[in-house]
This record gives sequence, C-alpha cells and structure tokens, in this order.
Amino acid sequence: MQFRIYTLIVCWCFFLQNAVAQSQYIPLNDDYYHLIDRYEIRRGRLNEDFHIGVKPFQRSAVISFLDSIKADRTMPLNDIDFFNLDYLRQDSWEWSADQTPMSKKTLWKRFYRKPSDFYYVQNKNFDLHLSPVTHLILGSENNSKDYLWLTARGVELRGNIGKKLGFYTYVTDTQAMFPQYVRNFTLSAREIYPSFPVYLLPGEGNVKSFSTKGMDFMSARGYITFNPIKQINIQFGHDRNFIGNGYRSMILSDWSSPYLFLRMTTQLGKFQYTNLWCGMLYYTDNRGKDVPINKKYAAIHHLSINLGRNFNIGIFEAEMFGRDNKVFDPHYLNPIIFYRYLENYLGSADNALLGLDIKWNFLKRFSFYSQFMLDEFKTSDYFGKKGSMNKKYAFQAGVKHVDFLGIPNLDLQVELNLARPYTYSHFTGYTNYVHNDLSLAHPLGANFWEVLGIARYQPTRRLTFYGTFSRSNKGIDIDERNWGGNIYRDYLKDAPRETGTYIGQGTPVDVTFSDVRASYMLKHNFFIDGRLMFRNQVSPAASINLKTNLATVGFRLNLPHRQQVF
Repeated sequence: MQFRIYTLIVCWCFFLQNAVAQSQYIPLNDDYYHLIDRYEIRRGRLNEDFHIGVKPFQRSAVISFLDSIKADRTMPLNDIDFFNLDYLRQDSWEWSADQTPMSKKTLWKRFYRKPSDFYYVQNKNFDLHLSPVTHLILGSENNSKDYLWLTARGVELRGNIGKKLGFYTYVTDTQAMFPQYVRNFTLSAREIYPSFPVYLLPGEGNVKSFSTKGMDFMSARGYITFNPIKQINIQFGHDRNFIGNGYRSMILSDWSSPYLFLRMTTQLGKFQYTNLWCGMLYYTDNRGKDVPINKKYAAIHHLSINLGRNFNIGIFEAEMFGRDNKVFDPHYLNPIIFYRYLENYLGSADNALLGLDIKWNFLKRFSFYSQFMLDEFKTSDYFGKKGSMNKKYAFQAGVKHVDFLGIPNLDLQVELNLARPYTYSHFTGYTNYVHNDLSLAHPLGANFWEVLGIARYQPTRRLTFYGTFSRSNKGIDIDERNWGGNIYRDYLKDAPRETGTYIGQGTPVDVTFSDVRASYMLKHNFFIDGRLMFRNQVSPAASINLKTNLATVGFRLNLPHRQQVF
C-alpha cells in the first residue's frame, strides 16, 4: 500500500513538473454557450481549438476562438455582436492576447477592478479570481397566494498555480419554493424508495424539505486541471458534463446531479478524443439512515472528428457497471479499447451503450445536428421481430437558424427527441443509465417523444428575450406492469409483451410547455429577469390534469438561468 501511494506521488510530481499552461472550464450555461455557437455558425467553418459538441469548454480555447473572430475582417459583425464578443472575452480576460478594459468604476480601489471579477490577484506564480454568487426570485403560481420564491448566495473561485495547476470551486446555499410540477418530480423519489425520505432536484441531487412546501439544498462543484503535454488536458473533480449540439442530449446531459469524474481530453487538430471515468450513486429501497449509498461507475469515451470545414461527426461509447463490493473494475481504465469487447471478456452483465452524433453548419446561417444512441442491438430482434422490446434506442434531430429572415440577432431552434420503451434501463440499478436517481440523458427517461422550439432575440446590447415551447407525450406505468417508461426498473421484469412495443405505450401523459423570459444585463453578469410560463399536463387515464401559470421577477449575479423545461 505504501508503495502504491509513493508511486502516485511520484507520478503526480512528474506531471506537474512537465505541465504546460492550461485553464479552467466555463460552467454549463445554455444562454452563454449559445453565443459561442452562434459565432461558429456565422463564421462558416468549424473550430479546431475545441469542438463545440463536448461541453464544458476550456476558457483558453474559447478566448483563442473569440480572438480569431475579432481579427477576421471578412466576417460581418454588428454592434451587438461586438458587444457580446467583448463580454465573452472579458469573462475570461486572463487568457486573452489583447488587454481587456479595466472597470471605469471600482469599489474602494481594490474590488471590481475588472468588470468580471469581484477581486483578483495576478502575478507570475499565482492567478486568482473571486466573485460572489447571488440569486433572488419572487413570483406567484396560478394567480393564488401560493407564492414562489428562491434565494441563493455563495461564492465562485478559480485560478492557477505557477501556470501549471488550475483549480475551480463553487458553492451556494439555496432555499426555494418551486412550482407544483417541480415539487411533484422532486417528491416522486419517495414513491420509488418509500422506506427512506429521498428528495431529488434536477441538476442538484439531494434536497431537504423547508417550511411547508419549500426546499433547502447546497450546491458544490470543484475540480483541478492540468496539461501534462500541450495536446492533453486532465480534469479531476465533481461536476457535470454534456455531449451534443442540442438543447437536450440523448447521450450525456446535465440533467443529473454532479458526480465525481476524471476527464482526459486529447486535442489533435481535427480530432478531439474525450475520456470520462465517473463515480456515481445508486439508491436501494432498504437503505437506512447513516448507511453509505451504493456506488456505481461509468466509463465513457467520445471521438469527435471535423470532416472538412463544416461537417463534424462524433462516436460515443459508454459502459455502466457496478459491483456488490463497490470496487471499481480497473479493466475499464483502458482509454482506447472497445468497451463491449471488455464486457464479453469479463463475462459481466454490465450495460454497454453506443452513440453517434453529427453536425453540419451551412450557408453561414444554419446548423443541422442529430444524435442516435443504441442501448442494445440484436440482429434477430431488429430485423426479425416487429416491435421487439429489445429495440432500445434514442434519437435526436434539430436545426438552428441564426439571424432569422435577415433580422439581426434573432435566432431560432427546432428539435425533435424520442426514446423507445426500455431504453437506458437495465437489469439493476448498478447498470441502468442513471445517477443519483436522475437520468443521465433526457429528463423524460424513455418511452416518449418531444418537440422543442426555442427563440432568442437580442434587440439591444443588454436586453435579450427568450421563448421556449415544448410538446411531449410519454407512456407511464399505473399498474404493476412495466411499459418501459420507468428507467429504474428491470426492463425484463413485468413487461407485458416482448413484441409489439411502441413509443407511448402504457398510460400516455401529454405535456405542453410555453415559457417567455426577458433578461437585462445591468452590469457584467448581473441580470434582471422577468418570466411568464404556462404548462399543461394531462392524462385522462391517470386522472392527471395539472395546469401551471406562473409569473416571476428576479435578479442573479454570476449564475445561469435555472432551466426547468420538462
């Protein structure tokens, strides 16, 4: 044991001694990342510094891309485009080749010397950026006295040590009263595990009850990162990841709570190869108080290739596995082997998933993207049995259109998502595509279809309007039979039939969702938000008729808008 620890220390010192300058990652934020995506579409050719289909992005890579946009005299930019460009560059100013402006007004000559940082220290050996995090929302639901509110406060810290080791940490404490449909989802975990009061919130994980209907939770993310050589970046910590070009991901999304992971990104021009080894959680119904949660693991790799100037293809593979002894199987540490082969080699019942994603940018206005995720493939079932329950796959297709009808900064997006029954489920909780009882892919799990429409319009520098519309249909279980929508269940147990399965079987639930939001950036990363939302969830067979009308106002500092579109 002592020899192993000594070996790890020596390897760690070797890596740091030979590490090169590197940066942290920009936190996942749909509004923020859309601006970067928009520049790539407008430019008319794909990036080689980083591939937009794998998120989050490194700050240094984003700045390198933005600096090249600013220097490109052939790309027409209007006043709002230049404003967004400066905003993004200011947010990661330490990596910019050109000096970004200092604040016109500081606080006591020490704080907010840069618009993006409350406080910073920068010298040849140390780089530190500290900012507060605050969020406040007030509103009402269904024009009643059932008020909605949220209050959060915390801190975000990032930096570098000796230009070799980067670090990031974020922590907030939040109390909130969410709409009824969010509370229903959060409390549904108690139906799965009635013997233990588990509460789950999308993107957050476990929460505690607060007051009568409120929630109290802490969010914490953090990691370290370094480059042993220029082409390889290693990141180790606790956070989420996202693979895909859409609003949703059928491969790996940010819907689940953060998890422990080791990420290795290899960048070789047109090729980007990403490895993820993740430590995840699996609840059981017999879990008692002060008993550790069961551990499960995921090994994921994704190869992204730019074919020409405008077309990208990605190949994905994941292996979900766990053992009763809670030990990580070291066979899956191999970064370049085919996991399905390892599964057969080990004689295991682990769960292998394969995926493919593509993106095609064209006419400097459009981007077409798609994903296909295959959970199981048996030739006899796919080609010999109509409607076989073993046809487990998910599909996505979408189009983005920037400057719609020639209107500057009006961007539209349309997206279709679907997953056949029993997709993402497996024999046990150790091997289903779930972490902490939250789906690792789409919020609806399986046995559904969904259509999304998103509009973003920025008429002035600081004001942006967002509109989101979705329509979905999902088949749920209301009896003991397993109709394939519950990805926590053993997909071979209690299934009503092996053939004749179809999307929406079981008891259908139809959801219509409309959301309009206006955001005004008063200061750098300080937003004032106003929102109207209408949601209708209907299922006559399940006696469900939940209508939600809400109006909220609020402000947020250094935080993304909290997405609850489901």
